Amino acid sequence: MKNIYKIVIALVSVLFLSCNADAVDNRPVLENLSVPVLPASLMAKTYVLAEENATEVVDNFVWSTAEYSQDVVVTYTLMMDKTGGDFSAAKVLATTSDVTEASVLVKTLNQAAIDLGAEPGKATEFDIKVKCSVSGGVGVVSENKATITVTAYSGLVPYAFTDWYLVGDATAAGWDTNNGNQPLFRSGTNAKLYKFTGYFKAGAFKLISNPGSWVPMYGMGAGGNLAYRGGDSDPDPATFNIATAGYYTFTMNLETLKYTLETYNVSAASTYSRVGFIGSSRTGNDTGWAGDDTPMTQSAFNSHFWTITINLFEGKGKFRANNAWDVNWGGDTAFSAYPTQGTSGGDIPVAKSKYKVYFNDLDGSYLMIPNQQ
Repeated sequence: MKNIYKIVIALVSVLFLSCNADAVDNRPVLENLSVPVLPASLMAKTYVLAEENATEVVDNFVWSTAEYSQDVVVTYTLMMDKTGGDFSAAKVLATTSDVTEASVLVKTLNQAAIDLGAEPGKATEFDIKVKCSVSGGVGVVSENKATITVTAYSGLVPYAFTDWYLVGDATAAGWDTNNGNQPLFRSGTNAKLYKFTGYFKAGAFKLISNPGSWVPMYGMGAGGNLAYRGGDSDPDPATFNIATAGYYTFTMNLETLKYTLETYNVSAASTYSRVGFIGSSRTGNDTGWAGDDTPMTQSAFNSHFWTITINLFEGKGKFRANNAWDVNWGGDTAFSAYPTQGTSGGDIPVAKSKYKVYFNDLDGSYLMIPNQQ
């Protein structure tokens, strides 16, 4: 009797598998019947881009509808590559869903041109193609292409600020003007106000604004005033002096030409093993707020000072300790701020660029210098 049951079960199983196989074999196969085609009107178009028009639409690009053997939602990707390129490293200008046109901003076309090697101010040719794809399928790139000419602008982030750096045997750089010198942090509301709180060795220091050069320079003047040296032929100002190694706060005001140098009580400050940068500016979208932050490098000279060089997108950012949200710092102003001059717990606004970032966990000061190589 058991053998009869086994035979019946085996027959049912064979029939079930056979039916499923037939169902799979009989499913309609999705085929791409035609790819999108760019219009002849796009061929040989010329675009001269201007930075003051960055947020305006440079053109509305259109293409024909891709046809498939079934009714599906089609994703279109408008791509640009250098002339003669194979589009394996193309830049995406726009992505749409079932829409066969896209308005492209001046800044988007400009950035793509710069990323593909365009020299600012020089007319450069690029190829445009459209890729079509459906969910779960392999994208198909249009055979035809349009060759356009783009004259790009530099794409550099406007940065009308002067940064000042410490130099001297009381500082991490020593008397070397190009040794990763510690910058002062600039106020977020008054670009003439600067401050740095941190560790100094017993010794002396001055301030320079051009790493690798001794001019211009600020040193100590009489009566709490700054002394300025503008050129090589100008007299060398006196040094600011640190009698005892420890933590100090140095401030300077380039409107009044006054400075202060005061001891700082660091005994209650926390020391962190990790500080990182996080935010939408890491990825260009909200996924940049998720997961691990991007760790910064802690100074061996001053454990409260952190640096990183990083490519960032347009978005927002914050600093946080220990890869968690328990302790975090933000701000309201781009590029630089410190707590008593404009910083808050907000999200720091960031423009797309490569940055050298400096952060001080003693007071939340930050300095983000764009347009790095």
